Amino acid sequence: MKAKVALLTFSFALYAPAQNSPMPALQLSPAEQSMAAARKEIENKPGQFAGYNQLAIALSRRARETSDSSCYSQAEDALKKSLELAPGNLESGKIHVWLLLGRHEFPSALEAAKALNKKNPDDVLVYGFMSDANAELGKYEEAENAVQWMLNLRPGNLPGLTRAAYLRELFGDVDGAYELLDIAYKATPPTETEDRAWILSQMGHLRFVAGKTDEADNILKQALIIFPGYYYAQGNLAKVRIAQKRYEDAVVLMQQRYQATPHAENLYDLAEALKLAGREDEAKKTFAEFEAQSLAESIRKDNSNHDLVFYYADHAQQPAQALKVAQQEYAWRHDVYTLDAYAWALHVNGQDTEARKQIETALAIGIRDASLLDHAGEIALKLGDQTAAERYLKDSAALHANGSEQARLRLASLGQAAAVNR
Repeated sequence: MKAKVALLTFSFALYAPAQNSPMPALQLSPAEQSMAAARKEIENKPGQFAGYNQLAIALSRRARETSDSSCYSQAEDALKKSLELAPGNLESGKIHVWLLLGRHEFPSALEAAKALNKKNPDDVLVYGFMSDANAELGKYEEAENAVQWMLNLRPGNLPGLTRAAYLRELFGDVDGAYELLDIAYKATPPTETEDRAWILSQMGHLRFVAGKTDEADNILKQALIIFPGYYYAQGNLAKVRIAQKRYEDAVVLMQQRYQATPHAENLYDLAEALKLAGREDEAKKTFAEFEAQSLAESIRKDNSNHDLVFYYADHAQQPAQALKVAQQEYAWRHDVYTLDAYAWALHVNGQDTEARKQIETALAIGIRDASLLDHAGEIALKLGDQTAAERYLKDSAALHANGSEQARLRLASLGQAAAVNR
């Protein structure tokens, strides 16, 4: 998976006001229904702030449904109107933090959430926001503490369950994470189709990283039935297709996802799928488009710098550029995925001692990710520690997920080299 902050939007949606007369689900998505109801509320009571808060929440939900960042700008406009009508109202403060998280402004979001927590120490969602920001910054103990507060204050609450599941995955308990999401899924109303599809997308991802490809396949197809064209499910199902060596099918899914959500990271995944499918010219063109788009957004917090690092390291053979981008991210966040990208950039620049330190710091969290384990194996091998390298590579290969194939190839080459030297 990419940035995990998508987790946060699910939680707030469950706290959005219920609609008195929702429109048919076949005509409008859940977020669109909420937007329509909020605008009706504003029309009826233009002098009250509540309708504008509802609209801001609904627009943020729409941002997740469509991955359209312009929805966040519209949400901010609605929030400004709410604050004009009722300066300092609590809900507007929470929405402000939510928007900061949606834009990946994690340090600012954390400080704003802490300030709200001091004023309202019993608010479950504020603890959720603190968990989101801390996790994205790599402050996992603080994130775990915040989630525990959520579950202590309101046992079994859905926002707490989804965040606990995310942390369990990071800590290596993939089956435990799946169980928590299964509970959350069963407790989510059938009318909340996007929420249910989102949970299924994460459940499919968890089955995939555990090497249970067939189960992942079925779950992700179910998500696409519930919410047709859902880009989270499309991306995860494409990864399953790659593991199944159904590369052309993966290309189709990646193309559909990019058409729906034309973001740089989705373009990078499409380019990799095209390359695996043997469509070299198209892959080369798509990688070039990705680089231009990614560089244009690189200075923002909401960027595709992790993918840009791997593009420069693995495809463009520009190790110095890979390290430059990785250092930019490492300067402000130390989550496991940033540590992995930084370690790999160090590795391709020949700085393997420091690379090993960074990748082992990431793995010490407990994460069982095939690509991270493969990278750890390659780095250990470069340092001459074949025992550690084989252990990491075998762990990666055993997962049967993306990254496992590379580990299997490396293990095979090590076996051949050992046979020759006997």
